[in-house]
Amino acid sequence: MDFNLTEERMMLRDTLQRFLADKYSHENRRAMIAAGEPYDAGIYAGLAELGVLGAMFSEGQGGFGGQGFDLMVVFEELGRAGVIEPVLPAVLAGGLIAALGNERQRGLVEEIIAGTHVAALAQGEAGSRYDLNHVETTAAAEGDAIVLNGIKTHVLYGAEAQTLVVSAREAGAAADAAGISLFLVPVNTPGVTVSGHRNMDGTPSATVALDDVRLADTARLGAAGEGLAALEAAVARGLTAICAEALGAMEAAKELTTGYLKERKQFGEPIGKFQALQHRMADMLIEVEQARSAVINMAGNLDQPRGRREIHACAAKNLIGRAGALVAEECIQMHGGIGMTDEYALSHFARRLTMIDHLFGDTDYHLERFIALKAG
Repeated sequence: MDFNLTEERMMLRDTLQRFLADKYSHENRRAMIAAGEPYDAGIYAGLAELGVLGAMFSEGQGGFGGQGFDLMVVFEELGRAGVIEPVLPAVLAGGLIAALGNERQRGLVEEIIAGTHVAALAQGEAGSRYDLNHVETTAAAEGDAIVLNGIKTHVLYGAEAQTLVVSAREAGAAADAAGISLFLVPVNTPGVTVSGHRNMDGTPSATVALDDVRLADTARLGAAGEGLAALEAAVARGLTAICAEALGAMEAAKELTTGYLKERKQFGEPIGKFQALQHRMADMLIEVEQARSAVINMAGNLDQPRGRREIHACAAKNLIGRAGALVAEECIQMHGGIGMTDEYALSHFARRLTMIDHLFGDTDYHLERFIALKAG
């Protein structure tokens, strides 16, 4: 397997780096959040114009990338800059629409790539504990209509989306693998109530209540009751994306800490000369490089058969969670009190790393799932 970036991916990385260095900053993000804005629409439009959203989809889907290493390149740079714009929903909900949608439904993908339409994945529920197969939201046939009832929690960018991709059960018990279907639900459909909130890292999320939401049968994505496999594949892509984003955040936190150790002085010497801190930095560098290896490995195995793909996804997410916690803690401790202040960029990276650990399964969940997959 060749882990070297292609010329096109290097060009995308370099272009994205320059754009974010010029347009995006910790101060701008803080001001935007303080103003009550969920994200910067101008930045998001700029990302779309650069082709960042198109890199999330294959040529057959209207993009020009779509592979694991495309996700890795883009999200590592987004993580390094601390971007909170809704690129991840394009991977999750947009990917499901591109993979399962009919010709009419796939028309949304073009709008998603253009940055003019946000679609969000409404999957998690209060009792699911990260299990994608645990779906209590129901989809019942009533004449020519399908009626959805249930509550979806922690829907990333749910209040900013125009369309939701909702998982609902058409057959079976709450934890059965079979019987789960996916539906396209416009947020302005009667019976849909979206309550938005901020996550600890500044990203927007929402709770979505579905109360007798009536849809036409044509709102279904793919075959009835067979949505779990596509959902797992989409979430594996999402895991690759957020693991790469965590890697970028770790790199940024490391660079901030290295700079601080060179500038902060005690007894007339930069504290970076103290051997104890040098040892801690060396340990942190090893963790970051291990995290990089895990992301590369995950990206390279994203298109493997389900069993192998899921094992690598669990291994990567577990390692990223552990490494991210260590890097955040070490960087804050070596900065002292300044590391916790909202005015300093390190605080955002620490919060984002904590948030990423809890997206689509934390370290404990993925360790348990890895063991179960290997045993099976």
